[in-house]
Amino acid sequence: MVPPPEARMISHHQLAAAARIGMLTRERDTTSACAQALCELAAALPLDAATLLAIDPLSGAHVQVAGVGYEPGDAEALAAEFVGTPWYDNVVRQELPPSITEDAEDAGQRFRHGWFYAERVRPAGFRDGVTGALRHEGRLVGLVHLAAEGTNAYGTEARRLLASVLPALGALADPTARPAELYDLPAEAGANLVTDGGVVDLPGHRPAQVLADDDFACLVRAFEHTGGQRLRVLWPVGREWRRVVLRRCAVGSALIRRAVVVHEVPMELPYGLSPRELEVLTRAAMGQTNQAIAQALYLSPRTVHSHVEHLLRKTGCASRAQATALAVRDGVLRPAPEDVSRFVERQGCA
Repeated sequence: MVPPPEARMISHHQLAAAARIGMLTRERDTTSACAQALCELAAALPLDAATLLAIDPLSGAHVQVAGVGYEPGDAEALAAEFVGTPWYDNVVRQELPPSITEDAEDAGQRFRHGWFYAERVRPAGFRDGVTGALRHEGRLVGLVHLAAEGTNAYGTEARRLLASVLPALGALADPTARPAELYDLPAEAGANLVTDGGVVDLPGHRPAQVLADDDFACLVRAFEHTGGQRLRVLWPVGREWRRVVLRRCAVGSALIRRAVVVHEVPMELPYGLSPRELEVLTRAAMGQTNQAIAQALYLSPRTVHSHVEHLLRKTGCASRAQATALAVRDGVLRPAPEDVSRFVERQGCA
């Protein structure tokens, strides 16, 4: 006689699957890691379909990041309806993910008698399902839903197993979780994701103050258009300066892959350079002559010559070529948006 689902203990096989899901949080490619996590769930729990959904931090909509038997558009449309129901509140409130076949006095049985089950779940051929709320660093970041064609598929132990992997699934689904790891951001760095839709805060980091500067926003847009992977610059914020890095990456969540990561740390201008000397050095690194620099900065050639002599002495460089090589190598630059393409680094994000 097969014991009812509530009486079955979690097997070693299921515990191993849960451990493997936890290990997936170390993967840099979260897209494939999310898909693999659902495969591990499918091996550990009964399911005929599953969807892992992340909350887009800009729109607030649920976006499928991995699915088994669910097309992204269908899963996202169902989620958009589900979040407006009382059953969604029940999912968010409970630590143990609720299932459709919970005891009659619980919300699960009421769900079975509700319109969402009658109009959305049952017509799709599913008789049981379980939904868990995903959290990461105290924030609600998404949902995971498993569905089965048979009844009584998700007893208490199955729900406990799912609950045990919700933190790992939350870390995988959170679209803002990985930049700090991917880019090894210092704890004191101000950082944001910048997308066409707006600016996204990163957990654990203050906002990058340079993004309040309209000229810097133009620099970010220019960087996006270059298709490059990294740009290092120096930028003023009031009377202070910031070392700023702009990055793009081919791995991580869909949000990260389409965004520019901007991070900054406070610093003094290196080598004791003045702001004007930094401008002259940047233009010298572009290959401009003293005459061209003088015209661009509305200075006399003699003044530009003096600035070049001063910056050579301060940097310890023996020649103009050596100084410009140092500027490019170390990102001692403050380019205008139209000059960004000259300094963009093309290497990929490992």
